[in-house]
Amino acid sequence: MENKRLPALYMTMVVCGSLMELAIGAVYTVGDSAGWTTIGNVNYKQWAATKTFKLGDTIVFAYNKQFHNVMQVSHADYRSCNISAPIATHSTGNDSISIKTYGHHFYLCAVPGHCQAGQKVDINVQKVSSTLAPTPSASNPPALASLPSPSFSPTTNAPNSVGLAASSAKSFIKVGLAIAIFVGMV
Repeated sequence: MENKRLPALYMTMVVCGSLMELAIGAVYTVGDSAGWTTIGNVNYKQWAATKTFKLGDTIVFAYNKQFHNVMQVSHADYRSCNISAPIATHSTGNDSISIKTYGHHFYLCAVPGHCQAGQKVDINVQKVSSTLAPTPSASNPPALASLPSPSFSPTTNAPNSVGLAASSAKSFIKVGLAIAIFVGMV
């Protein structure tokens, strides 16, 4: 009897852990190790093009608050570097912004000349096509092998505090879940 419970416990832990990974989004530091700056010729358009942003992801703007800030703006204001009507303004030097909607999210530095020098980024969150990700019906649940493999896309080799916190939280949740399942089976 005990031998039959072990594979079920393992499968439950794998599935729950995978779902946890999907529920907690990735953390991206804008500009990777360079951060949010005008120094070093960071190409934020190219940086964003190499990422696949999803709902629940967090983008972190890390910068020296004495020399930079972050404004979320409309597409037209992004294109023209207009700072007169921001959607939101951030100025802590370590701004974490959770992505909650699909579409383009435009950010720029409002310090004179910085946006014109390329300190602006378009974070595009695309909807997943329903033809690529069909919703399983109750009568036809997906096989375990067909579940998507969760992925965490760190942006640099050096973890940031937000990434560490999310990683630690996931670890604690997984351990707690495993203990709860194990105790329930004994």
